[in-house]
Formats: sequence, structure tokens, C-alpha cells
Amino acid sequence: MEETFRWFGPADPVRLNEIRQTGARGIVTALHDIPYGEVWPLEAIMERRRLIEADRSLGLRWSVVESLPVHENIKLGEGDLRPLFDNYRTSLRNLAAAGVTTVCYNFMPLLDWMRTDLAYPQPGGALALRFDAHLHAAFDCFMLERPGAAAEFSPEVLARARAWFDASTEADRQRLLDTIMAGLPGAYTRYDVPGLKAVLARYDGFGVADLRANLKRFLEEVVPTAEEAGVRLCVHPDDPPRPLFGLPRIVSNAEDLAYIVAAAPSPANGITLCTGSLGARADNDLPTIARRFAAHIHFAHLRNVKRDADSSFMESEHLDGDVDMVAVIVALHAEEQRRAREGRADRQIPMRPDHGQVLLDDGSRKTHPGYPLVGRLRGLAELRGVMKAVAALT
Repeated sequence: MEETFRWFGPADPVRLNEIRQTGARGIVTALHDIPYGEVWPLEAIMERRRLIEADRSLGLRWSVVESLPVHENIKLGEGDLRPLFDNYRTSLRNLAAAGVTTVCYNFMPLLDWMRTDLAYPQPGGALALRFDAHLHAAFDCFMLERPGAAAEFSPEVLARARAWFDASTEADRQRLLDTIMAGLPGAYTRYDVPGLKAVLARYDGFGVADLRANLKRFLEEVVPTAEEAGVRLCVHPDDPPRPLFGLPRIVSNAEDLAYIVAAAPSPANGITLCTGSLGARADNDLPTIARRFAAHIHFAHLRNVKRDADSSFMESEHLDGDVDMVAVIVALHAEEQRRAREGRADRQIPMRPDHGQVLLDDGSRKTHPGYPLVGRLRGLAELRGVMKAVAALT
């Protein structure tokens, strides 16, 4: 697999030369400053590529786009979508013209991801991302006061949520709101509780069937262009893989992935295998999913989670969680070998060590949640060891 590292662009506290020191050569980045729905100009794409490749001694390349965002109106199916589809197709062509042909995107309504704690203490002082079911319930039922929310949680989770809310201070509630708002894309305004209620109201009465239909339309509109341009689109799973605040989720399990690849059959319509996102559900068998959808996997996020019985989970060390990472890597390596036998130029699957715990002096930099340098370096080193061992045995 091609070792890659996410970089948030020139303002990222993690520098390109430091990424080079991790051993990764592929860069995963995006033009985060361009508003959703607008065209990514070829000139801007080439400038980002020039920045990545400017120091030739580093030997870096722009390997994957993460993400080329899908406008919220496309997810909702609202308004005249023709200009948005046209712009997306133009951006795909421009990326292909610049030699960037693996494009990750997601179809999660409003929230890209959600955690309830961005700095959960670990033995020795490390910090991890965590999702607590009772804090999710406390926010949904007692802060948002969403009608019908209580029916979506077990009595035990609701009791703990009520106890937390009754004991919480205004500062505790604001901290929880701020943590949840961290999952909004960078281009979005952060909301207070009334503001979040208002934006969630756009999705009133909007269900799984509606979102699936809009994803199918999106794929039908853009996949032919991607195939023509030689671009591999790869949808990112929901994070976490369950409904949030009444918002439907449609990329959460094997059934969802099967629907997506069948919705627009094409080599250009694929999957980002995120072992952490899918792994947050106990009923998702990641090695089986990796084997079943291997031919459709164009990009891999390798991270691990430790799950609790109530659906809470914590971002664990990369080889120390409930996902059998070794078995996943075996499946991905077998797929690469199959592609090599076919003589495919794209036989390598780009992978990156997704997320990482805050370790050592990571806390001295204000990085994006989940993206410290040392924590991801450790993850990459562990994964590299597994990949080399698997390759040596096959």
C-alpha cells in the first residue's frame, strides 16, 4: 500500500518536511478555502501540487483529494442542482488534468463526524477522541430537546444522560456543544443550540430513502465524468455509523456499501475503507467487509476503536482495538496482488494512519482534532510493520 499522510494545507501546523520524516510519500489534502459547490480552478489545484512538490528532495506527491465536498443542497435535493453538478464535474476534470485521480468525498448530512470528548485521558498522559452514548443522548434529549429523541436511546443510557445533564454546569454544556460543533466542516459556521435547531429543521421529515435517492442521483450525474477522466471516487463511511439528531445515515454498514456500488456500476464509483468509522459498530465485521468490497476500495483509512456495550467508543492505538487490523491489511494486500496480476497501473491502494492519540509534545501544536503528528507517526510505524510482515508471508 502507498503510505500517505493527511495535510490541511499551508496553514497546517504539521509541515511537509515533518511528514517526510514519518516515511510517508503521499499527501492527502484538499482546497479547504474554496466554498462548497464552487469549481476548483485548475490554477489553484496546480498551485497546491506545486507546494507539495516544491522541495524535490522530499519526494512527495499529491496522492488523494480529501475531500471534494458535496454541497448540502445536493444531499437535500433542494433547488436547481444543475449548476452544482456542473461545478463538481468541472472540478473532477481539473483534478484529473493536474494528475490527481483519487477523490474521497462523504455524503453525511450537516455533520462530517461527531465526538463528545476531544481529549479523553489515557494511561501515561496521552489523549484520545471519544464518543459517549450518554453525552450524545444528553445533548439530543435535554439540550436540543428534539421531539422523539428519547425513544432512540436505551433506558440505561437515558438515565445516565439525565444524571449528567442535571449535574452539569453551563460551562459543561457549552464544552459539549463546542466539541460536537468541531465535527462541522471547516467552511461551516459554528452554531449555538437555537442555531443548530434551526439548521436541523431543514431535514425534518427527511429519511434514509430520501438521502439514498439523492446519493444515487449524485452518482449518476458525476460518475460518468469521473470514469471518462480516469478519476476514482471513493465515498467515506459515516462517522459514527448511526443516525445523529434525527439526521439519516446511509454509509454505515455492508448493506449500504452494496447499495452504493450498485447505484452506479463503474470502476470510478468506489469506497474509502475507514476501519474506525465502520468499526464503531459491533455488527460490522471489517475483514469480511474488506474482502467483500476489495475491488471497489480506492483508499483506506486505517485506525482502530475500542467499543463499549452501549455503543460508546474511543479512538484506540492503531493495533490495539476491536478491529482486527492485521486481517484487514491481509485482505487489502490480497487485492493489490490481484490488481498486479491484471497489470493495473493503480494496483496500489493509498492508505493513511487515520487519527491518532495526542502523544509526547503533540499538545504544543494546535492541530485539527485527531491529527497530531506524533500520534499518527506511531500509527503509521505500527501499520508499516504489519504491511511488511504480510508482504513477506505472501
